[in-house]
Amino acid sequence: MDTQKCLVFPCVNTGLSDFPLPVRSNIQQLPDKEALQRIITTLANKNDEIQNFIDTLSHVLKGVQANSTKVLSDLDEEFDSLYSVLDEMKESMANNIKQEQAHKTQELQNQLSQCTNALESSEELLEFSSRTMDIKDPEEFSKAARQIKDRVTMAAAFRLSLKPKLSDNMTHLMVDFSQERQMLQSLKFLPVPKAPEIDPADCMVADNCVTVAWRMPEEDNKIDHYVLEYRKTNYDGLPRVKDERCWEMVDNIKGTEYTLSGLKFDSKFMNFRVRACNKAVAGEYSDPVTLETKALTFGLDNTSSHLNLKVEDSYVEWDPMGGKSQESKVKGKENKGSGHVTLKNNPRSATPSPKRTSVTSRPSIGRGGRDRFTGESYTVLGDTTIESGQYYWEVKAQKDCKSYSVGVTYKTIGKFDQLGKTNTSWCLHVNNWLQATFAAKHNNKAKALEVAVPDRIGVYCDFDGGQLSFYNADTKQLLYSFKTKFTQPVVPGFMVWCGGITLCTGLQVPSAVRTLQKTENGMSGSSSSLTSVAQ
Repeated sequence: MDTQKCLVFPCVNTGLSDFPLPVRSNIQQLPDKEALQRIITTLANKNDEIQNFIDTLSHVLKGVQANSTKVLSDLDEEFDSLYSVLDEMKESMANNIKQEQAHKTQELQNQLSQCTNALESSEELLEFSSRTMDIKDPEEFSKAARQIKDRVTMAAAFRLSLKPKLSDNMTHLMVDFSQERQMLQSLKFLPVPKAPEIDPADCMVADNCVTVAWRMPEEDNKIDHYVLEYRKTNYDGLPRVKDERCWEMVDNIKGTEYTLSGLKFDSKFMNFRVRACNKAVAGEYSDPVTLETKALTFGLDNTSSHLNLKVEDSYVEWDPMGGKSQESKVKGKENKGSGHVTLKNNPRSATPSPKRTSVTSRPSIGRGGRDRFTGESYTVLGDTTIESGQYYWEVKAQKDCKSYSVGVTYKTIGKFDQLGKTNTSWCLHVNNWLQATFAAKHNNKAKALEVAVPDRIGVYCDFDGGQLSFYNADTKQLLYSFKTKFTQPVVPGFMVWCGGITLCTGLQVPSAVRTLQKTENGMSGSSSSLTSVAQ
């Protein structure tokens, strides 16, 4: 009977449950595709993690080389500066010694000259006096003696000070650099603050603000300020070196907490790191932390927009001539070969009423899996569908905008359908043309709202909870709330006529809105006539 040989390799940490990988000479069972796909995914993730670490190490190695070269250059510069100061001090002190030497020399030489001249005069007088002693004639002797007396009285030798004006002592110009030498011998590198520690549990992300808090591992009373750096990323975990945005910096933070406000959360995460600085140098960065900054970010889908709408990424504007160029292209094709093209000017106003204008004769353009809106549906959809979760965005209309709607709809809305006039769309409608109205609309029913139209309208969509609420974006006052059950993914929808609206996304659900949702519970602004389950 043949014995099967089984080789068992060491267990590999793949992120899945630990399991040995047997290799048999006679394999009877292979992993199914789902298990193999999990292994492939785990290995790919691990490879990506290792590659990111390799990139980080390479970046650090380059930094070591560059920073070492810089600090060596700084060291040479500092010592050269120190040598220069010492040379200047030596030259200055040597000049003081030379000046003192010259001064004393001059004074003593003058005194020496005076004494030499006095001695010569005194010796001459002494010799004259000696000769006078040999005079025999009393009269001549008396005359010579009077001369000698007068000369002695006036002799310089008797007016001289026989004490040197200055001493030869130069000890007052001696130096002792023993203390300075000890100071120089104690030179060392600057004390560098230790790296702060960021605790993600102390950080907070709310209302498109991020509060980052940190602490020092030990007390350091020489810290002057902190520097906070941050950047957006779509990767969880450790920051990546490649394919990332540049770090942005907030300098001169005096405390151990800082709040970044007014952020647009157009990435899934943000990296943060902080370093402490004293008066001389900055310390090491803290270990970076990654905080989740998830919010709904979307633009306007130009391929779905009505031809009379001029659409940019987050702005849509009524353009009464928007379809003319397309119409001209179509007529040009129809008349191609006939030798001429005829264009007729419309003598009427360039901004006709949406109820009287029709562009159904224009060809619809199918893009992105659906046709453009046409007819009286001056609509454009967002480019992102909502299938679960809670999201919030805001809309601001031009002051002179005559009519616009804001809401959500299923993607199945027809190209002739208007927001709020089907059972698959919900919206707030603002009309400033002829008679001002402000209403919530759904399934071709309207609920007039007895509140002022705000400058900015906030839209809150809770897909799983079947809630669509509208708020005054400035005061967070609830304007209206639909309670329904979404049976299909929804997409933001916008209608505009004679004016323009600006879309603001990348916003978290405001804390005030979350609080209101807990208490409002879909009742305060809802109306049974507008509440339904869309099919």
